[in-house]
Amino acid sequence: MLGMIKNSLLSTVEAWPYRVLSKGEKEQLSYEERVCEGGWFAAVEIAGKPFDEASKEGAVKLLKYVGGSNDKGVGMGMTAPVSITAFPAEDGSLQQNVKVSLRIPSQFQTNPPCPSDESIKIEERQEMTIYSTQFGGYAKEVDYVDYAAKLRSALGSEAAYRKDFYFCNGYDPPMKPYGRRNEVWFVKE
Repeated sequence: MLGMIKNSLLSTVEAWPYRVLSKGEKEQLSYEERVCEGGWFAAVEIAGKPFDEASKEGAVKLLKYVGGSNDKGVGMGMTAPVSITAFPAEDGSLQQNVKVSLRIPSQFQTNPPCPSDESIKIEERQEMTIYSTQFGGYAKEVDYVDYAAKLRSALGSEAAYRKDFYFCNGYDPPMKPYGRRNEVWFVKE
């Protein structure tokens, strides 16, 4: 627990590497098309709980893992964003099933430590192209759903992207009161 707290308060945060392909603005919403680098991720699935509760539970498990709750007992440092795979229901709300993930820091990409918590899986992901929009504040399910609807509207029917899931991303520790960064990502098809 101490490693988790030290890791989130005192360490520098490594950003998930990406490059911007294009920027746009429509209906007063700014968005970007980006290519996000692939790599190894720690991920945990939480089912049967509301989005906000499941997201928090998953994030805490991952913070413990990168804070030293692993087979090497090493604090790895923090990466951003904490990424939550959300599965929209037909009414636009989010299903009670999420996958919370965190990109493993660069220095551990070649040999990620094994999590002590067996619910955490280490998985390899390929590079992906996304559409992204950013917003501030302490993001909750209602905010992600709202910005997903805004991004969907801004992209219109011209953009091809996955409709069965999207990513809800938080970049900041909970103790950061302002200047917060959150994003919604749609994966380009």
